[in-house]
Amino acid sequence: MDEYRGLCGWICFGFFSGLFARAILPGDQNMGIIATTILGVAGAFVGGSIASLLGGGAAFELRPAGFVGAILGAVLILFAGELLFRRSKRRR
Repeated sequence: MDEYRGLCGWICFGFFSGLFARAILPGDQNMGIIATTILGVAGAFVGGSIASLLGGGAAFELRPAGFVGAILGAVLILFAGELLFRRSKRRR
């Protein structure tokens, strides 16, 4: 039962961190609920990986510092995706 609670926690964590990242980064991101959740979870992994590389200790915990790292990671992913999409759109 604990693994389902952990999975639901990560889904909610990812959704809210993805929402905050989309609100922080200006522009129109046409994403649904599932894409926003995936963005937030991926941002948590990116932010947690960067934090562990910088010596931040436990990287993948559902704590306020982890939430900030997840938002920053998601913003980084959105920004990189926007740069790649903008470049491919110009080539057409």
